Amino acid sequence: MARAATRTLLAAHGLRDILDAALQAIAELTATACQFTASSEVYVSRRYREDALRLITYDSHPRHTNARVAAACEARRRAALRLLACVTRTCGGDWGFGPAREPGGGTRMWATLPRTSTASAYGRPGPVSPR
Repeated sequence: MARAATRTLLAAHGLRDILDAALQAIAELTATACQFTASSEVYVSRRYREDALRLITYDSHPRHTNARVAAACEARRRAALRLLACVTRTCGGDWGFGPAREPGGGTRMWATLPRTSTASAYGRPGPVSPR
C-alpha cells in the first residue's frame, strides 16, 4: 500500500523522475516499521519541499531503558535499513531514526531524497565502460 500510494502521489505531482529511488526507500522504511512496531499500525508521511522528497514512518516501538538492550535494538534496526542507507547515499540524500516526537512515543525513521540528477538517475542503467 505504501508503494502504491507513493507511486500515485509522485505521478500526480510531476515527480516521476525520482520514482524509483522513492519506491525503494518507502518500501524499506515501511517494511522496517512493520517489523518493529508493537501494534498493528504504522504511520507513513511523504513531503516534497525545497527540491527534496522526505519520507517518514512512525512505529510504536519505544526506546529501551536498558542501555545494552537499546544498543542491540538500534543495531538490528540499522541492519534492517542497510539498503535504505545505500539508496540515500547513491542519491545524495540522508536517512536516520530516533525517538518519535509525537505524544504516543515510538520510533521515527526518515529518508530525504533530493531531486537531483543523481536521484533522477537511480535505478537506470548507466554507461557501460569498455574493458
